Amino acid sequence: MRNECAPNAGKINQNVHPAAAALYSHPYQFPAGKVARRMTEAPAFNLLAIFQAGRLQYEALLLAASLAETNPALLSRLHLAEPEPGPLWPADPHVRDKALRGLLAEMGVTFLSFPSRHFGAAYPYGNKIEALAALPPVPFVFFDTDTLFLGPLADVPFDFDRPTASLNREDTWPKPDLYGPGTDEIWRSLYGKFSLDFQSSLDLSEPDGSWRRYLYFNAGWFFHRDPQAFGQRFLSCALAIRDDPPPQLTGQSLDPWLDQVALPLVIHSFGGGRATLPPGLLDGRISCHYRTLPLLYAKESDQAVEMLEKIAATPAYRRILRDHAPVKACVYRNQGRRARALFDRANLPRREQAIRNRLKREGLWIR
Repeated sequence: MRNECAPNAGKINQNVHPAAAALYSHPYQFPAGKVARRMTEAPAFNLLAIFQAGRLQYEALLLAASLAETNPALLSRLHLAEPEPGPLWPADPHVRDKALRGLLAEMGVTFLSFPSRHFGAAYPYGNKIEALAALPPVPFVFFDTDTLFLGPLADVPFDFDRPTASLNREDTWPKPDLYGPGTDEIWRSLYGKFSLDFQSSLDLSEPDGSWRRYLYFNAGWFFHRDPQAFGQRFLSCALAIRDDPPPQLTGQSLDPWLDQVALPLVIHSFGGGRATLPPGLLDGRISCHYRTLPLLYAKESDQAVEMLEKIAATPAYRRILRDHAPVKACVYRNQGRRARALFDRANLPRREQAIRNRLKREGLWIR
């Protein structure tokens, strides 16, 4: 029977580092130890984000414009990856706005295209998984398109041999049933499926029963030395969970959480973990994963709001962004400032859903 988690088991992909390709020699098996460190100094790296018709095309412009403000030398390393039309996309995902494409091209970004073989419109979060194969074989940092850059990425001490991802998350998965397997049993079954050491993934400073005890990330950013090796393993792991989940996952939703269920396993398999970066840089003074503009105004820093409004006021960007309903409402019609006045950033509700609900009640929710 073909092993969906290791589609090339027994074969070494010549496009993947031999050390990484060798890890696929046994079905459903990842190494418990760390990949040998090869980095002696910080190398050049590429940036990756998804580019697609609709909301993401405008978010890509905001992302690129904020990069131009804060890290202009990295614009040529920004790769915007666009899914190719195909049977998994009922509507063409290509961006057809020539003015937008032209502006991004003038800024110096690189466009990539990639085929959607496994996810497409049914699970668009899978774009970030399938796009990795299109990158050049250089260390990479992936960012969700709804990100603003606020400071120099040179200040982030990326260790590309010890990957990590965003810890800006809530306990969104799993949601154990009262009479079903608990959180510990669910995560343990996934580590067992891929022959990973479960115990070493735990944060023992957190008490039994705390969701923070388990390795769980927001997939809004992540990085590694080898995009092909990381992407191949991410894809294999996600497909194995989707198509052949352990019985302990019965009743657990994987939509939209599949990428965030697979990501900790992949990061752990490459010797990464929680705190391989200092806190407060990404998801802090260097970058802001805002997700929606109403949430940006409600909860993010003054610096993030100022960056958004500076970009939106720039004539070349304004000509395009005024066609995007959330920017039009939140920035040009000042609904964002109304949303911001509703909340005390020093005393926000514990759960984000409460913020969303308030914004909706006030008629200020738009995406």
